Amino acid sequence: MAECPVDCIYIGGRMLYIQPDECIDCGACEPVCPVEAIYQEDFLDLAPPEFASFEAVNAEFFDRTGLGSPGGASRVEELDEDHPLVAAWPTG
Repeated sequence: MAECPVDCIYIGGRMLYIQPDECIDCGACEPVCPVEAIYQEDFLDLAPPEFASFEAVNAEFFDRTGLGSPGGASRVEELDEDHPLVAAWPTG
């Protein structure tokens, strides 16, 4: 994502994932998120309750896929997989 100065937003099958170890909490991605679902770590308590689990979802995605911290999304191709919580969302 062009807005991210450290290239820490990765493309999954149905969702974009922020690599928490690479993110510098600059907030550049917040205003361009089409679903207004991004909150800086220091302000997660202000996020709507339905977003509460997504801090863990983002971190777990990188563990589950084996990506770890690859050092930038441009080094990784789009992935055709998602965290189980995201994969379980209904399609429509």
